[in-house]
Amino acid sequence: MEERTYLQTWKKYLPVIRLHLKRSLNEDQSFKLNITDFESAGDRGKSGYTFSIIIENGKVTTSLSGSPVARDLYEALRSDETIKAMFLDKSVKIAVGKTFLLSIKTTHLSTYK
Repeated sequence: MEERTYLQTWKKYLPVIRLHLKRSLNEDQSFKLNITDFESAGDRGKSGYTFSIIIENGKVTTSLSGSPVARDLYEALRSDETIKAMFLDKSVKIAVGKTFLLSIKTTHLSTYK
């Protein structure tokens, strides 16, 4: 099993992700990742780098076990205090597709239970 292979790569992207997370409060965001950053970190072969994670109120609600890329992204996001604060009372969906486009969609969680 790979050990945090992509963590440093994601940490490099944190300033850009932080900016897009902030903007995603008003409209969905997306930006292109550099494929060579991820390929040099580790070869995912046929399984690829695509994933989708949902974070509600700071906690992941989707399984990260099958994707080291997603797991390391979440680890990097949790290490950033500004980003952690942005997750409060929100549902954030972060996805990466086959074209290495990272998309962020944020919705406010209802305070009514």
